[in-house]
Amino acid sequence: MSTDGAAAAAGGQIFVFTSVGYGHLFPSIELSHHLSSRNYSTTLVLPSNLLPSLPPSFHRNPLLRAASISPFRFGPPSPERDRANHQAGLDLSAHLEAHRPLCAVVDFHLDWTKPILDKFNVPVVSFFTFGACAAAMEWGAWKADVGNLNPSEARSIPGLPEEMCVTYLDLKRQRDGGPTPGHRPPWVQSIEGSVGLMFNTCADLEAPFCRYLAHQIGLPVWEVGPLLSKQYWETPSGSLLLDGEVRRVKRGTNCTDEGVIQWLDSKPRGSVLYVSFGSETGPTMEDYPKLAGALEDSTRPFIWAIQPRAGLPEFIGREKPSASGSGGSEGLGYFPHDLASKVGDRGLIISGWAPQLLILNHLSTGGFLSHCGWNSTVEAIGRGVPILAWPIRGDQIYNAKLVVNHLKIGYMALGVNSLDVVQKNIQEAIESLMGDRDLHQRANRIRAKFECGFPASSGASLDAFMDFINVEAAKS
Repeated sequence: MSTDGAAAAAGGQIFVFTSVGYGHLFPSIELSHHLSSRNYSTTLVLPSNLLPSLPPSFHRNPLLRAASISPFRFGPPSPERDRANHQAGLDLSAHLEAHRPLCAVVDFHLDWTKPILDKFNVPVVSFFTFGACAAAMEWGAWKADVGNLNPSEARSIPGLPEEMCVTYLDLKRQRDGGPTPGHRPPWVQSIEGSVGLMFNTCADLEAPFCRYLAHQIGLPVWEVGPLLSKQYWETPSGSLLLDGEVRRVKRGTNCTDEGVIQWLDSKPRGSVLYVSFGSETGPTMEDYPKLAGALEDSTRPFIWAIQPRAGLPEFIGREKPSASGSGGSEGLGYFPHDLASKVGDRGLIISGWAPQLLILNHLSTGGFLSHCGWNSTVEAIGRGVPILAWPIRGDQIYNAKLVVNHLKIGYMALGVNSLDVVQKNIQEAIESLMGDRDLHQRANRIRAKFECGFPASSGASLDAFMDFINVEAAKS
């Protein structure tokens, strides 16, 4: 078995396939590190345009290598998509000819790889970079046919915690209006033919949802996360955790690490609300000013990180809104140009990339207003930072329910009885989150479970996965 100069591994070789976007890439990198630590030669298969984002630690590991393929496309069939995916498939076939692995751990978005892997008789494990709760709720909502809920109804899902019952508002918070009657989650077809499912989570956070999926789908389920960096797990809360040492990203920003640290150091412990919706989602252009008004009227110190293009229609699939009167400009997204002068040193407004790990790990940070993307959610939970949830789409809706209803370490930013974004409601939610001592204590109790680093239960689950794959390999 050739590994292109990598040290021979007693365990054999495993391919890990990542989809596009940092939310998929970073967990796949960390999964590759965990597999190589068990003496398996691990190949991360990724589109060539993501190669510059691999951290130096990846290249220093003799049991890791990157196999690049041509960038691929998603969406409806088109000549451009078909050409791109055909070339990516040829590249993948060439890698498999040279290195047939024991198995392939494949991001479920990449179902186009299944026929190629089947051709080479490679067992496939479907990899979910988000949590088990979202997948369980999507499956359960499908089986309970929640698409026909009426506005006053809440529907329990047999086998899942009662507090996770699906409401009409859960569905309508989705920007596409939520599932229609009989709607099947898109990933159900993608996992067909898989030998097991792997989730970026741990039993401490999502055990009931993992058990539910294993029972419902009839496949082994392995919790192997949260797949955060070694530096994250080894850095104590309150110590300096620099994002640049953890992951490589294309940075465009008006801030420096030193400036953020200096600002945070000037604020009382637990006083700062961090506001960020990630790089691909955000409120509508009409709702951004309401959030700005709530932050202005609040007395709490805050950091607001705004991605200039987040919330524009190329990300959210909506008709392009007018930027007039919103503080934004055509094609650039929203920025509250007058907010900084109104709040003074009480607020720090970051345009572009923000050092999120640094902020969440600082003792002055006491709350996180978030879209509840899974990586951001677990980064905050692991540091004991309560979450003010403003979900936008997809798994974020159920991640928010997990935080608010099941773990009870957060509030909904928009209230629970209305879809309308009201400035006063946001302000009240900020005060509730930052002032709830019991909530903060619950968040710290969960944080304490991770003080020893990467969860032991996830390590055991990774070992169980390896045992399973070795048995599967012996059959072939």
